[in-house]
Amino acid sequence: MITLRLSLMMFLQFFIWGGWFVTLGTYLSNTLSANGGQIGMAFSTQSWGAIIAPFIVGLIADRFFNAEKILGLLHIVGAALMYCMYQADDFASFYPYVLAYMIAYMPTLALVNSVSFGQMQDPSEEFGKVRVWGTIGWIVAGLMISYVFSWDSAQSIADGMLKNTFLLCSIASLILGVFSFTLPSTPPQSGGKAVTIRDILGLDALALLKDKNFFVFFLSSVLICIPLAFYYQNANPFLTEIGVENATGKMTLGQVSEVLFMLALPVFLNRFGIKATLVIGMAAWVIRYALFAFGNADENLFMLIIGIALHGICYDFFFVSGQIYTNAKAGENVKSAAQGLITLATYGVGMLVGFAVAGAITDTYALDTGAHSWQQIWLFPAAFAAVVLVLFAILFRKEKVSADA
Repeated sequence: MITLRLSLMMFLQFFIWGGWFVTLGTYLSNTLSANGGQIGMAFSTQSWGAIIAPFIVGLIADRFFNAEKILGLLHIVGAALMYCMYQADDFASFYPYVLAYMIAYMPTLALVNSVSFGQMQDPSEEFGKVRVWGTIGWIVAGLMISYVFSWDSAQSIADGMLKNTFLLCSIASLILGVFSFTLPSTPPQSGGKAVTIRDILGLDALALLKDKNFFVFFLSSVLICIPLAFYYQNANPFLTEIGVENATGKMTLGQVSEVLFMLALPVFLNRFGIKATLVIGMAAWVIRYALFAFGNADENLFMLIIGIALHGICYDFFFVSGQIYTNAKAGENVKSAAQGLITLATYGVGMLVGFAVAGAITDTYALDTGAHSWQQIWLFPAAFAAVVLVLFAILFRKEKVSADA
């Protein structure tokens, strides 16, 4: 029964995120007439949330309050903010709400993990079975938007119907907020302990950067987030603008791929090693963006579908294997600090820069007709990822890392 409740929590957690974030760029450009720079600002709220989240979790949730109660409160606040986003009629009024929302939402990603781990005897064995429902929630949200409500069709977008995603997610957030108060008690993990800013930022893990291999990996992780930002920010607007039907639903193929390649990851790590696995992950970004650059909604639609399906390799083979590598390199005393440092550097700093660059490049290739020269836009992250790939392949020495590390 507890597993069922935790699975429902995960389902709603990622249903909410997938229900509005995927189509955000399309909504901003078509409904609020935002330019590339403004769209980059909106997406960068994820990075600001990622930077601020450790302070909320480390200084408040882990010390003074039960995780499930903070989770419930943040989602109820999030429901109100999401409704305000639904009501906003221009970018100037929309932006403060999306910024506040992401500051509230990003800490909940750690909190749902805390609630889950707190109820498990063997998290390494049990957590995957619960976490997979989060991916299912993201997939269901995309399928509903495209195939149930058709909010991402050309006519619905023209009629302003895409804003209904915020109303849908506001309701889901309210449901999860209330439901969270019924979850099993998860007391503060650091009650009575002094938690410093150094702990929260993972600064104790900086010593790992003295290792040349880890430094190369760390720098590559930050740099690869620049092309990563292009996918989050531009993929849905791109597919919608060139006339791909049910774009949001088709993009859920990326999450299906993520689940499948997660199963293949241990095999690759154990057979080919960490360097080859990371190289494959980065190469997938180059191939994906090249496919986007030369694909279209007609005879080359298959190129776009393959590009979407590569998400599993792009994400699992670099970011998940990178987490495994970080865990293996860090000593017992700094494992958590090392993961916190990588998260802060990638989803915080790296993607903050990435969204700004993606916004600037998108504006550079905006056409007078209101459309974009998408080939030029996608060739930039393809070339950038290729440079990072080459430098990593040259500088990173082979290491043996177990998938169980």
